[in-house]
Amino acid sequence: MSELVKINELTPRSRNVNLVAKVVSKAPERVVSSQYDQKEHRLSEILIADETGAINLVLWDEKIDLVEEGTTIKITNGFIKLFRGKMQLNLGRYGAIEQAEEEIGEVNLENNLSEVPQPLGGFGGRRPRRRFRPRT
Repeated sequence: MSELVKINELTPRSRNVNLVAKVVSKAPERVVSSQYDQKEHRLSEILIADETGAINLVLWDEKIDLVEEGTTIKITNGFIKLFRGKMQLNLGRYGAIEQAEEEIGEVNLENNLSEVPQPLGGFGGRRPRRRFRPRT
């Protein structure tokens, strides 16, 4: 496993994210239709934090049941995605979440990365494709 990072080190291009954080709050789950498999799925946004900052973690289906407010979790192989120009931590199909042994006391909610608009918003963290025009 790669080394653990702190939340304030995350950027819109962060991949293979491994971190330990405290579950601050768990939004009520909602049911959404997936554009990928045309099925309905459960979705919940979880606010997690450590001593350096906070970020929204998006969990789907059975992974929602693995977290409870006030507990400490360990994220393995997560990634950052921009949604409406703001950063979110996601697990995708290759990420994992589990209860952590460590305890986190005080957390920093002032530095919430999910509340800061990112300059790359609209491109999903990717650079726009260049268009070449033939010379006339």
